[in-house]
Amino acid sequence: MRVMVGMSGGVDSSVAAALLLEDGHDVVGVTMKLWGGAQDSGCCSVGDVEDARRAAQQLGIAHHVFNFSDDFERDVVGPYVSAHARGRTPNPCVECNRHLKFDRLLVRAADLGFDAVATGHPARVAGPTGRRRLLRGRDRAKDQSYVLYMLTPAQLDRVLLPVGELTKEEVRARAAELGLRTADKPESQDTCFITASGGREAFLGDRIALRPGRVLDTAGRALGTVPAVELVTVGQRRGLGALGPGRRYAVAVDVEAGTVTVGTSEDLLTGAVVIDSATWTSGTRPAAGRAIDVQMSAHGRPGAGIWDGASTIVLVEAHRRPAAGQSVVLYDGAEVLGGGIAA
Repeated sequence: MRVMVGMSGGVDSSVAAALLLEDGHDVVGVTMKLWGGAQDSGCCSVGDVEDARRAAQQLGIAHHVFNFSDDFERDVVGPYVSAHARGRTPNPCVECNRHLKFDRLLVRAADLGFDAVATGHPARVAGPTGRRRLLRGRDRAKDQSYVLYMLTPAQLDRVLLPVGELTKEEVRARAAELGLRTADKPESQDTCFITASGGREAFLGDRIALRPGRVLDTAGRALGTVPAVELVTVGQRRGLGALGPGRRYAVAVDVEAGTVTVGTSEDLLTGAVVIDSATWTSGTRPAAGRAIDVQMSAHGRPGAGIWDGASTIVLVEAHRRPAAGQSVVLYDGAEVLGGGIAA
């Protein structure tokens, strides 16, 4: 099988390429150039491209760089900025997977005659062609199935996730055995286009007008101000100023009114979550009344719920609600059924 491996310059994708070679596939490595602006962290920096190139060289496979920066600006960065301008909290990694890694790259691979695209995401794909399922990775602490929920059945038929059966320790051990330069490379966990020095404030401030906002308690009483309401997300505690005794969290953000409402941790709890823009990895929308597990952040604790068949998950126990714009993913045990965006 001819396989195009998306190599980010990290240890997971390097080992993914190695495992595919061991299985006898015809493997070519590809790194996507996505962001052309300032960058000091995240994936696909200049240093990451070099790490990917060197890993491919060590493995004896060809390596190419595809420039998808225009697509990235249109489909990831632009929507990220506009979401914050509306008081929403987007997940750019999910949108990058949706539009770039598993759309643009899959199309390019097909055009070049490849049978499949592989990545280093710690998740699993199981089952025969036409009935493939997306499953959590075996290493639950590193599982990334949450950010892959948008994959369609047709895409799953052409996706390989070779490291999903390994723990992180096993991945690093395999990399060390192969002498790969990425064996001890730290994981990248930051948004690639946000610099550590400037943060979201500098990035968004160059693109939209950031407006100060009033901080209110749940009874509507004024408690203080924030320098930019567009930078506040539901669940946030830091950066809200001195608000009196006890911990206060942002429980609502209204950009149009210029207000941030704060409350206690109990005020963040909800008994139901509504999603829109749903996609179904399993191929079919779950039936009304189906018991599911729901995960509302990349590293969040799943909670039990009941799907209403349309857009709402009723939670068995009250759960900390997600910020509008975050991904909400539905599971049946280890299997990803699909998900959507918190309304």
